Amino acid sequence: MVAFAAPLLAGCDAVDSAGSGVADGSAPDGRATSPLKNPDGTAPGLAPLTSDADLAAARELIDGLAVKGRGPKTGYERDKFGYAWMDSADGVPFAGNGCDTRNDLLKRDGQDVEFKSGSDCVIVSMTLHDPYTGKDIAWKKKQATAVQIDHLVPLSYSWQLGAARWNEDKRKRLANDPLNLLPVDGPTNSGKSDSGPASWLPPNKPVRCAYVVRFAQVAAKYELPVTGADRKTMLAQCGAT
Repeated sequence: MVAFAAPLLAGCDAVDSAGSGVADGSAPDGRATSPLKNPDGTAPGLAPLTSDADLAAARELIDGLAVKGRGPKTGYERDKFGYAWMDSADGVPFAGNGCDTRNDLLKRDGQDVEFKSGSDCVIVSMTLHDPYTGKDIAWKKKQATAVQIDHLVPLSYSWQLGAARWNEDKRKRLANDPLNLLPVDGPTNSGKSDSGPASWLPPNKPVRCAYVVRFAQVAAKYELPVTGADRKTMLAQCGAT
């Protein structure tokens, strides 16, 4: 963290790793998109933000988020956001296309994708550039949990900051919205748990501003507040002093 202690590597879902990305942690082949150019989450990856203009836009977005204390987790259950990776969460990209959300995201972000025989949906192998570690991962379905789909804004976090009062349809949208979802290294994501940015940031420092911008985009879209500590940390990742 900028001006903070190193984040706790303390995720949301569960490949063999092989090699690594380029030295600055960005995808070496263009399979990473700036969150500022990807407002609906349909483009792959998470590209670092580096220009002064982008950093200023990031801070403006984050600064506009409402702030609230984190409430109790009482009553939270994953099923209150619909069953995992449902294809029927109306109102989000990829919904209703015949593939579950997990496979949609593996297809969005993966390279050299191979499908199960007879299927144009179920992915059995691919290569993923993991934005959280900056490494490339060679993945096979038999090692499914090695790549997890992270909810950038964790569902439990959203519950504690207002989603407990949402209707079920809105919770289903949040859980399956590609803007809020990234395929990433499983063990790294497992360490995140339901942490906000004040408690956890990706180990790959060059993408931290991009990560908090995606977090802010989701919060803004769903009119979800963040904690004061989280907003302060988010601003710091994008150059606030």
